[in-house]
Amino acid sequence: MPIDYPAILDLKTEAAPYSWSDREVMLYALGIGMGSDPLNEKELQFVNEAFATPKPLKVIPTFASVCVWGARPGFIDLNRVMVLDGERDITFHKPIPAVASVTADARVRSVYDKGREKGAIIQNEVVVRDGASDKMVTIVSSTFARGDGGFGGPSEGMPEPHQIPSRAPDRSIDIPTQPDQALIYRLSGDRNPLHSDPEFARRAGFPKPILHGMCTYGLTCRAVLQTYADYDPSAFHRHRVRFSAPVFPGEIITVNLWKDGNSISFEAHVRERQVTVAKNGQTLLG
Repeated sequence: MPIDYPAILDLKTEAAPYSWSDREVMLYALGIGMGSDPLNEKELQFVNEAFATPKPLKVIPTFASVCVWGARPGFIDLNRVMVLDGERDITFHKPIPAVASVTADARVRSVYDKGREKGAIIQNEVVVRDGASDKMVTIVSSTFARGDGGFGGPSEGMPEPHQIPSRAPDRSIDIPTQPDQALIYRLSGDRNPLHSDPEFARRAGFPKPILHGMCTYGLTCRAVLQTYADYDPSAFHRHRVRFSAPVFPGEIITVNLWKDGNSISFEAHVRERQVTVAKNGQTLLG
């Protein structure tokens, strides 16, 4: 069925309950590769709740992307084989605790029609609130529904992406992924078989399962954490990026970073294939 426009803009849910424990926090951190060096104590603080000298468990800021996994405004009938993550933009109103019970409000923010052969962009917003009903994070996600264009919606008006500086990067780091990275990351919620089932991936037009776009999102967060944030999650106020090409598990992701005051711009590349996999990225630090 085609997207029902403009009725889709009325979809919303309010105050849906969610909770998590330190288990989910650590599993997410492992899913984006934290702790790959089990002697790196700065990374161990995100995957290990007990030290000889007690230290509180830290929470990766982009854990917000899975902390209320499944929160959505309602059912939208899409061709699931052709669906990809397009963008993610998370604003952090306060640090994310290692254990919490929260509520989530979800709504469709906007929908864009790229044409029958080009697909659709669906932008959702999820606001996560703590027990006092104060905002914890606001998550804006864009889904690229490659098989659902031509429904008669607007084709213009999409927000302009963040512009990367034209100068050479101030820093550049390599982050390796593991061949089983997607199999670990999917345990944080996203069980899309595109990332685990070779036959399904081939049906979707890929030679093999691809890494979750949201795992790549977490990897770019790691890059900022270890370069300009001194592994301090509370320094993050916003983290956003546009996904431009898939990563295959086992590849090395090179993240280029530019610092301008409290704004960190970034892009991610796979040098082996000479492809940009995440672009127009920006982190705002406090």
